[in-house]
Amino acid sequence: MLSQIFLQHYWWIIISILASLLVFLMFVQGGQTLIYTLPQTNIQKTMIVNALGRKWEFTFTTLVTFGGAFFASFPLFYATSFGGAYWVWIAILFSFIIQAVAYEFRSKPNNVFGHKTFELFLFLNGSLGPFLIGVAVATFFTGAMFSLNNMNQVLWATHWYGLEALLNIRNLALGLAILFLVRVNGLLYLINTINDEALLKRSVKGLISNSIPFLIFFLFFIISLLLSNGFASDNGTGTMTVEKFKYLHNFIQMPVVMILFLAGVVGVLFGIGISVFRKSLTGIWYSGAGTMLAVFSLFLVAGFNGTSFYPSLFELQSSLTIKNASSSHFTLKTMMYVSFLIPFVIVYIWYAWKAINNDRITEEEMNSDEHKY
Repeated sequence: MLSQIFLQHYWWIIISILASLLVFLMFVQGGQTLIYTLPQTNIQKTMIVNALGRKWEFTFTTLVTFGGAFFASFPLFYATSFGGAYWVWIAILFSFIIQAVAYEFRSKPNNVFGHKTFELFLFLNGSLGPFLIGVAVATFFTGAMFSLNNMNQVLWATHWYGLEALLNIRNLALGLAILFLVRVNGLLYLINTINDEALLKRSVKGLISNSIPFLIFFLFFIISLLLSNGFASDNGTGTMTVEKFKYLHNFIQMPVVMILFLAGVVGVLFGIGISVFRKSLTGIWYSGAGTMLAVFSLFLVAGFNGTSFYPSLFELQSSLTIKNASSSHFTLKTMMYVSFLIPFVIVYIWYAWKAINNDRITEEEMNSDEHKY
């Protein structure tokens, strides 16, 4: 018989995989932030928007799947975070709604708002979405201002309802690191997808100017994480305590996770390096794989090894772990069987991706194609 603790760990792994896939697919959002600075002509802008538009539904679908899986497997987190820090989540969801509207209506005939309105929507989604998601994920390590009573009702300790996370420099660092990472991946994707020499040269230059701030914010967050206090849960009693260097201990005590994390960082740097110095078109695959490994590892560090993945700074014993926040044994077991469909979904995404990207986008295609975003 499958134990409750096995199912809880299984579902945290699934959540971590979906989160890593989501961050990789947000290269779409990263590319959208470049529509005002990267292209020099309208046709180049059209090529960029269409290269990204052919993939935006993958990101949106993964976001919905990630949210649904989190809700079903760890409903207490969903109730706590969405019930308290709702302004952050509303802003994230709003940014993705206007993205869908923009791709649907930007090139529609008789568009009364014009292209510029919907291009602004794309830019806002590309900027706010990844940044706010990074800030929200950072609270998995830095904590949030909430408490739970005996009935698991949520009390948020501030009137900012989640926006106070923007006052924490470590949260901002991860938010900005994610933002510049998806911009880097967006550039790598455009290099791989668009056949335009001028755009290629400008994209390579953009890699350098975006990689530097990404590394600065990412290193700041990781170093501060390793040197910070963490939130540990006693395996027997479930009592929460503050542990010095908790996340450093997690990496040391889970060496496989540490190796995966380091491999992810190397993958991102290698993808950037071969694109800048060797003018390779395949950097997105190395950086994308590295992104997924790094994010996957950080989620495991946040939830495994007796760690609170959503610490309470207001009432320590209200902190959430994969043990006290999960669904029932029946629900987790039933959903586990459903989760066996995930590999088929991933195969479908891969097949659709390859079918769409058989040929690189050209100016001639944009001038002749009747369906454009």
